[in-house]
Amino acid sequence: MAKASQLKALIKSHYDNDNIRFDTLSLQLAAHEATLGHNSLALEVKKLVDNSKKNRTVEVINSSNIKLYNNTIDELFIHSRPMLDMSEIILSTSNHDKIIKILNEYNNQEKLKKHGLKHRRKILLSGHPGTGKTMSASIIASELHLPLYVIQIDKIITKFMGETGAKLRQIFKMIEIQKGVYFFDEFDSIGTDRSKDNEVGEMRRVLNSFLQFLENDNSDSLIITATNNIALLDRALFRRFDDILYYDIPTKDEILKLLKLRLQSFTVKFDLDGVLDKASGLSHADIVKSCNDTIKEAIINDKKYISRTSLLNNFEIIKESYKKISEA
Repeated sequence: MAKASQLKALIKSHYDNDNIRFDTLSLQLAAHEATLGHNSLALEVKKLVDNSKKNRTVEVINSSNIKLYNNTIDELFIHSRPMLDMSEIILSTSNHDKIIKILNEYNNQEKLKKHGLKHRRKILLSGHPGTGKTMSASIIASELHLPLYVIQIDKIITKFMGETGAKLRQIFKMIEIQKGVYFFDEFDSIGTDRSKDNEVGEMRRVLNSFLQFLENDNSDSLIITATNNIALLDRALFRRFDDILYYDIPTKDEILKLLKLRLQSFTVKFDLDGVLDKASGLSHADIVKSCNDTIKEAIINDKKYISRTSLLNNFEIIKESYKKISEA
């Protein structure tokens, strides 16, 4: 049976006239029913969705529809409609509470405005790769029923003087016009400390432009930036953000929660507490990959339970790969 959260989201997407989200949720429900062996129902739902798509024009949120932009603006974004909720991510208590606060303030922004207050909408995420920064941005977008726009930093920064700043201007105009969650990943490329000797004048101008755009932005969109190394960022950036979330390698308690979450669809005949030390030092993404690889092996070998040996071996494979990289 579908989760209560899925059913509520399905109903909301219908009344919001959000066809893309409604289709996606419907197909997710169909896939879930198929896993339960309800193949006829799953096929009927899929057929209904397919027929509906043929009989209407599908809504596409596309920056090319905005006349203010030239033909290259689409190249700066990756657009998606994430379908995740808070139960699908393992976070520290601090980060969990901060994300809940971001969601609550957004949903109550009209109340806050009446008292001259603004909701949190400019957020900086900092931490190791694979610790949940990108997934956090996706969950915020999903929980708020907003499109997610991932800005491709490598497409923004060019060797031609003035062009990078012009692209940033286009992006912030898009942020103003099209409400959504805008995610600047690998933000170090723009936000590097202006006092660093190796920074060329053009990049300093780019950072100054970004700071000005960020300062002046009063749109309804959320702006989320992420960095793997906060020490590289210019200190002037920090006061422009409403909140900063710090991500780290998962603790043993978080590792245990993550293992239970990822392995819940299979029988585990061993004590998960006994493998925590072997997973210590791995990122959230590393642990998820290890679980997925272990599940694949169980499926291929027609097993309904998870092998402790296989899981430990997959942990070790990742650690060995990191060791080889560091020695290279």
